[in-house]
Amino acid sequence: MEMTTTAAKQGAQNRPPSAPEWRVTVPEGASVTVVHEATGRAARAWACLVSLVLACRDNRVIGFGRRAWRIGADDPRRAVHGLKVGLALALVSVFYYTRPLYDGVGGAAMWAVLTVVVVFEYTVGGCVYKGLNRAIATASAAVVALGVHWIASKSGDKLEPFIRSGSVFLLAATATFSRFIPAVKARFDYGVTIFILTYSLVAVSGYRVGALVAMTQQRVSTIAIGVSICVATCALICPVWAGQELHRATARNMDKLAAAVESIVDDYFSSSSKPSPSTPPASSSGSAAANAIEGYIRCVLNSKASEDAQANLARWEPPHGRFGFRHPYAQYRNVGAAMRHCAYCVEALAACVRSATQPPAAPPGHASRRNGHLGGACTQVAALCGRVLREASGSVAAMATSGALDLAVAEMGDAVRELQDDLRALPPSTLLMLDEAAQLFTVTSLLIEVSARIEGVVDAVDTLARLANFRPEDDDEKPAASAAKDQSVMNPDSEQSGGRKAFEQA
Repeated sequence: MEMTTTAAKQGAQNRPPSAPEWRVTVPEGASVTVVHEATGRAARAWACLVSLVLACRDNRVIGFGRRAWRIGADDPRRAVHGLKVGLALALVSVFYYTRPLYDGVGGAAMWAVLTVVVVFEYTVGGCVYKGLNRAIATASAAVVALGVHWIASKSGDKLEPFIRSGSVFLLAATATFSRFIPAVKARFDYGVTIFILTYSLVAVSGYRVGALVAMTQQRVSTIAIGVSICVATCALICPVWAGQELHRATARNMDKLAAAVESIVDDYFSSSSKPSPSTPPASSSGSAAANAIEGYIRCVLNSKASEDAQANLARWEPPHGRFGFRHPYAQYRNVGAAMRHCAYCVEALAACVRSATQPPAAPPGHASRRNGHLGGACTQVAALCGRVLREASGSVAAMATSGALDLAVAEMGDAVRELQDDLRALPPSTLLMLDEAAQLFTVTSLLIEVSARIEGVVDAVDTLARLANFRPEDDDEKPAASAAKDQSVMNPDSEQSGGRKAFEQA
């Protein structure tokens, strides 16, 4: 005991003076647990937790959370899509975690998981497109690879590497070139890529792997399992059909185009009737309305890529609802092309109105006479153009032919002819200023051209109705809103004021 005390004293003397000294007196045979290191780790954990809470209170984190919530609230199907992907991965992982199923498919069970990750898409058409392309490409590449493997194995050890590498070169080059063909790229681009990948993997691995047939069978079966789970989950749980998305987008774009035409003409003639040239040409509500008009036009003009993609994916979807097996999805692209052809003219009309400056002061009789002589006729034509587009939109949305559409087209034609007659009969003394006359003639000419292009949209809609077998509209099912719409056309001032309020609220 004395020796131990002496050693402890010597150790204490050898320590640096600044080092802390710990002394614990315990009974002989007892054990002591030092917990200061565990306490330090707990303190660091609490510090990290506090830092995380403080970081969550950062404005950037809060802003990101609000944007994410807004995206999900705008379209809850996006959140449902995430849940469907998680469900599909959970189902396919059963083949990897369950021993009997894992023994049935072997180590290739991971291919099913990879298939779900790369095949699952937002729409049913996209999922079926990728799933069938992946399954067919994998099966065909495996068959071709097995055939080349058999030929190479019978050719001897010297020729076998050349046959394998030569087949990879030829098939990869040919398949890659086929992706430049428009028909192949539109329908089988993903499948060609999978064919090149699968054939290269099987051909290269077959040179060193003995059980090539068993390996190929396992991969094909696991990919088929993954594709089946993807298609079943996507089509049976809250499905999103590409054909329906294309159908609804076409109807919405017609409504947006109608609202843009009406608001542009209303803005031009309402601004030209201001009494004072010194009044600011635009207010906050006016700029908001102009931005809404520009957004509507851009939405129609930029719809080509989305329409082409949705039309290509919709052809892979099974029949559902009123969308039959050979539904004319390609005709929706023609309708969209006609709307874009009209939207370009509407954009030119909007640019003309936007660049129009406030005319210099003129005698009171001249400005009022101009607005009273042409303003009412142009507003009437714009209102009827909007009515025609809305009737066409309702016909597409309801998938029913509309007798009111033909009537609206006839009334629009009559209004255009009256506008042309009024423009020819306009006395020269009415327009004293060259700039004002040029602006008025340009706006009127563009409005007449817009009405002509709207007739092209109606022709495309009629073709769609004939190809898709739209049902005839029943007279007793016509909504009561049609009477109010007709009354608003007869009184364009009330309709235009309502449309302007809608733009200001947007």
